[in-house]
Amino acid sequence: MRVIAGSARRLPLKTVPGMDTRPTTDRVKETLFNILNPELPGCRFLDLFAGTGQMGLEAVSRGAKAAVFVENNKKAASCIEENMRFTKLSERCTLLLQDASLAISRMEGQEPFELVFMDPPYGKGLELNLLQVLAKSSLITDSSLIVVETSLDTELSPAEGLGYAITREKAYKTNKHVFLRFTKQAMGEKDEKSNLPGQL
Repeated sequence: MRVIAGSARRLPLKTVPGMDTRPTTDRVKETLFNILNPELPGCRFLDLFAGTGQMGLEAVSRGAKAAVFVENNKKAASCIEENMRFTKLSERCTLLLQDASLAISRMEGQEPFELVFMDPPYGKGLELNLLQVLAKSSLITDSSLIVVETSLDTELSPAEGLGYAITREKAYKTNKHVFLRFTKQAMGEKDEKSNLPGQL
């Protein structure tokens, strides 16, 4: 595993032994960042369930202004710290050793993120839970792009009821990336309709 492009290009990254972090392969990562490249310069990047930190580090290497890594596994967090130091990208990186929902709550009121990437454990329904938490926060705006890495059989269409629009899906052999935009205006309109007289 390595940084593919940018200022830290080709630098190898440390991984955590075992399969707990399930790192994204270089080929899948390269495909994703070829899609994200126009969004990266000067953006703030939020890496939820960060694992080794490779996604946020790739973003910063390619021109993101800053990246925040959220990881609640201590071994993985130590790995992220080592990778930040080795790539010399620490000054633009922040690591939060805590649960993703708690981290979002504690960052409330901070500068929003233009890009959010999440790769939660599969099969636990965490994707929609986190999208709901984000939808209620100040950390994303109408211009934010959220990318969810998940299993091929995970259905994220219910996110449309939270104010998201699925703009793209990219499937691979064993997983997929789902791209979403959040429209706070649409969410506000939904709330207003629910408060109209005669509505239950």
